[in-house]
Amino acid sequence: MYENTALLIVDMQQEMANVAAAGRPQANPQAEQRVAELAAGFRAAGLPVVHVLHDDPRAESKFRRDLPSGQPLPCAIPAEGEAVFWKTGSSGFVGTGLAAHLQAGGVTRLAIVGGVAAFCVNSTARSAANLGFEIEVVEDALVAFALPARKGGDLDAEVVLEVTLSALQAGFGTVLPAAEVLERLPAA
Repeated sequence: MYENTALLIVDMQQEMANVAAAGRPQANPQAEQRVAELAAGFRAAGLPVVHVLHDDPRAESKFRRDLPSGQPLPCAIPAEGEAVFWKTGSSGFVGTGLAAHLQAGGVTRLAIVGGVAAFCVNSTARSAANLGFEIEVVEDALVAFALPARKGGDLDAEVVLEVTLSALQAGFGTVLPAAEVLERLPAA
């Protein structure tokens, strides 16, 4: 069932851990562990693991490939031969060659993980669906932080995550836990 599926890891960079360590409220504190489990499962099944990383062109950004904060987290270090795409905007598909790479490899379904759920994961998942990929967003393998509310205060991280996942489920694909994705992987 998963023969044409790739794991797409979005923006699992050191700055995510830095933000969490600084005390920003987050949902899914186990996201890094789930990403590592999924990457190991896909690799063992012989399925592609593809990485998208953020390289913000703004000098003040911490998400730059020339900074330690822009490097992959230990849970998401690309293995030899795995494709890595650097993006400068929110969607992993804009200006990166990601779609052509996936299509050339016969990938029709993506299991999407990473951060931040409400931003780059959301944009990437919607782009993937619009390009005709079947998407599965792995709910417990997403980094999600509290979000400043436009009228003041903060939106709770769990609420932000639930709204993001509900919108994706309603119009773009399936939302499921890592355990369910791992169960569906072909035997190694």
